[in-house]
Amino acid sequence: MLHPVLHSSNPSAKTVSGRAEPERCCTRIVVLVAADFGVTAAEIWQASRGSPQAVFARQVAMYLAHTALGLNFAEVGTCFSRDRTTAAHACGVVEDRRDDIWFDCRIAALELSCRARIEDAR
Repeated sequence: MLHPVLHSSNPSAKTVSGRAEPERCCTRIVVLVAADFGVTAAEIWQASRGSPQAVFARQVAMYLAHTALGLNFAEVGTCFSRDRTTAAHACGVVEDRRDDIWFDCRIAALELSCRARIEDAR
């Protein structure tokens, strides 16, 4: 199942503050995070909460959209069909876990992968 926000045909949606189209970039992030966390992209995009694994994967994807893409919380929330406060909470959850060196390394590697994939797409 594809995320509905990602498939608009709005030609003016190419940039936000000079950045590549956020929805397409978030799709790339979701694909990477889903593979890393062993969930499907559909589980991350789903409107309902989902399993604990899917919830945490979604939080990581939202965090990466904020850090790797530089999207603000409102933009992240829009891409994931969530509220900006949900995006802020997700980022806080992930940031708090970065004290664990292994988790920090995992997130750093995902950030690098996200940036590389997004640059390749440009």
